[in-house]
Amino acid sequence: MNLSNTLLFRGLQEKDIDSLLGCLNATKRSYKKGEIILSEGSITENIGIVLSGRAMISCSDIWGNSSILSDVSPGSVFAEVYACIPGQPMLVTVSATEDTSILFMNVGRVLTTCTNACPFHAKLARNLLTVCAHKSLQLSQRIRHTSSKSIRGRLMSYFSKCAKQFGSNSFLIPYNRQQLADYLNVDRSTMCNELSKMKRDGIIEYDKNRISLKV
Repeated sequence: MNLSNTLLFRGLQEKDIDSLLGCLNATKRSYKKGEIILSEGSITENIGIVLSGRAMISCSDIWGNSSILSDVSPGSVFAEVYACIPGQPMLVTVSATEDTSILFMNVGRVLTTCTNACPFHAKLARNLLTVCAHKSLQLSQRIRHTSSKSIRGRLMSYFSKCAKQFGSNSFLIPYNRQQLADYLNVDRSTMCNELSKMKRDGIIEYDKNRISLKV
């Protein structure tokens, strides 16, 4: 992956990033599909960025009911909030939904000027603030998607956002049916029935993760 194309390293050249990664004590790790990357209750000082593959951020209640908060695609950052709060236990679990490669960076070295007086830390810190702002926006969007009392309303809110994001009425969503139900906080079988009704009503067409809106 070309890290200069990611939000965290935006505005930095590849040669500068290579130098910066040494200052950040960056390490690369690989995970198999289904493997836990960071578990609820753990403490981390590292920011993670997905180099390849995909990860999911979820939380569970004491009865084991799971809710998906977000999908982490290549180039996306995770655990930045917890890394910035020393000693804060994770309230979520990050797991690989396919074989995934992660680059971890120590947040303390991001926020503190290194002994080498590396000139790129200020830019990186500003980018990190932008990443945090984007995450806040994503959580606000999920709240909006789940605010409707009807399953159809929640589905249409999410699909509308996807259509605008991809600039097309036909798009791929990153979730399977169970994951989509968890994300929208609805029952899977009831949601699948509603999808079938929406298809019969001529509102959508779908083929696995491909959704097409009829507008």
